[in-house]
Amino acid sequence: MTLLKRAATAVGVGLLTSSVWAANVIETTTLVGFGTAKYPADFKHFDYVNPDAPKYGKVTYGQNGTFDNFNRYASRGQPAAATGNLYDTLMFSPSDEIDAFYPLIAKKVRYSDDYSWLEVDINPKARFNDGVPITAKDVEFTYAKFIKEGVPQFRAYYKDVKSVKAISDLTVRIEMSVPNKEKLFSLAQSTRVLPEHYWKDKNFSEPLNEPPVGSGAYKIVDYKMGQSLTYQLDENYWAKDLPVNVGRNNFKTIQYDYYRDETVMLEAFKAGEFDFREESSAKFWASSYNGVNFDKGYIKKEEIEHHKPMATQAFVFNTERPVFSDPKVREALNYAMDFEWMNKNMFYNQYTRTRSYFQNTDYEAKGLPSEAELEVLNKYKGKIPERVFTDEYNPPVTDGSGRIRPQMRKAFALLKEAGWQLKNKVMTNMETGEPLSFELLIYSPTSERFAIPVQKNMRAMGIDMRIRTVDTTQYLKRWRDRDFDMVSSRYTAHPYPSSDLKIVWNSNFIDSTYNQAGVKDPVIDDLTDLIEQNQQNPENLLALGRSLDRVLQWNFYIIPQWYIKKYRVATWDKFERPDVLPTYDLGVDTWWVSKEKAEKLPAKRR
Repeated sequence: MTLLKRAATAVGVGLLTSSVWAANVIETTTLVGFGTAKYPADFKHFDYVNPDAPKYGKVTYGQNGTFDNFNRYASRGQPAAATGNLYDTLMFSPSDEIDAFYPLIAKKVRYSDDYSWLEVDINPKARFNDGVPITAKDVEFTYAKFIKEGVPQFRAYYKDVKSVKAISDLTVRIEMSVPNKEKLFSLAQSTRVLPEHYWKDKNFSEPLNEPPVGSGAYKIVDYKMGQSLTYQLDENYWAKDLPVNVGRNNFKTIQYDYYRDETVMLEAFKAGEFDFREESSAKFWASSYNGVNFDKGYIKKEEIEHHKPMATQAFVFNTERPVFSDPKVREALNYAMDFEWMNKNMFYNQYTRTRSYFQNTDYEAKGLPSEAELEVLNKYKGKIPERVFTDEYNPPVTDGSGRIRPQMRKAFALLKEAGWQLKNKVMTNMETGEPLSFELLIYSPTSERFAIPVQKNMRAMGIDMRIRTVDTTQYLKRWRDRDFDMVSSRYTAHPYPSSDLKIVWNSNFIDSTYNQAGVKDPVIDDLTDLIEQNQQNPENLLALGRSLDRVLQWNFYIIPQWYIKKYRVATWDKFERPDVLPTYDLGVDTWWVSKEKAEKLPAKRR
């Protein structure tokens, strides 16, 4: 006798009720963590794809640095490009929605409306690239592997998960010890399913020196360790005709060629060594995209407008270092960046100054706190900077002349309050006699170029800022070990305040490399906890997101850099793309090679 009976049916959703259980059970093909789903259960493809795009041709990308392993989740080593995409997830999140997930390996799901458990039915057609069926045991194994041997932030984030168990060959059940919709749903979307038969005898935390068995649309068919990597579209990919994949994955072959130097890589692109380049350097974009292949029309240069949330790019202080433990010191050092001069003289006025951790979204804190924000912030009075209540945060502004004496005077005043004083032209700690000295760790000559003007202004303030350039492997190791004073890095763009913010800011995740600034603040812990608890309350999230932004801004964990609301893209002119650009991505996975256009190019770029 079944305890459950179907009570209602909506588009793609069945509601199951029980006279025994207090919670309702919802059966659906779509999970929505935030807002409402854009696509119905019977959708054929996403709006931003061309369903008739041909599967044809080869694209080669240039990649900076090197690689030494094929395990994206190893705790050491430098993984090869795109190795995270070797494995499919249970469900897929499109690039034109926030937090909505559609079937990939999963066929449908059931969950209790108190979010204490979720069951996922695996598509019986699902296969790994070697033809072995994907089962619920693989999902159970994957979760256990990540918990035991995976990255530490995974264990910390999912500590409230009670169990992930296969209850049949094709059904896995996730149970929460503490009900949480976002974490429950994110396991279905973010967990890349590993083949147990391949990984069971391997340590998941260790680098992998061979391409693994995957489950995605592409598999690695050739490589030269540290130099190049070639993916081939799997003709037997079982999921190629699913709605989430129609119009996507259109290149037959994808190759990544590695270069140790950005300038060399750009010249290689111009000479026809690879096909596609999204430019991050304003100088290169303004002055280096020229030459015979541009004149012949072989290379196409575009600026593509977008409205997506922007990452917070910045010089990040490691506040666990004693030199940066005082927010007054961190604020003072912000005056050493003359963005207006840099934008005019180095960036060709292409950039806007970053000022928020929710840049280009509704959650960016502007003006003074609203009444709703004050309800949140008032309980922290005395524990957060007073300016949170009285001033709008903005980075220092100069006249662009390169002379920053007014800014230096403000910096000196702050440093004096913090116990530092200029002595024989050296900023000196008045108690210990130590000079104010630190190291900026970078791996790119481009980063060094825009760090030098900041270093020059630091020197004028009596501060010794050393620039240390290392290769990507050493940089990654030191970043993971938190062995740095300052890095030039970025915080991922957040379209809304999700519980992922805990990984970045909450002190319970201090061992995670995502907490780059080493923040351990009870107020920020509380705010990120409240954000996690209010995922189903958009009005509260608006106030909480802006409140968190204000607290972070006025604690000066970073020297904010800049952003641009355009994709700067150059391609060898053989590509076509859909008319509709996805909201949150450039959508290169929807592009295709035009045979007609390719035949007009030199042979090696066809």
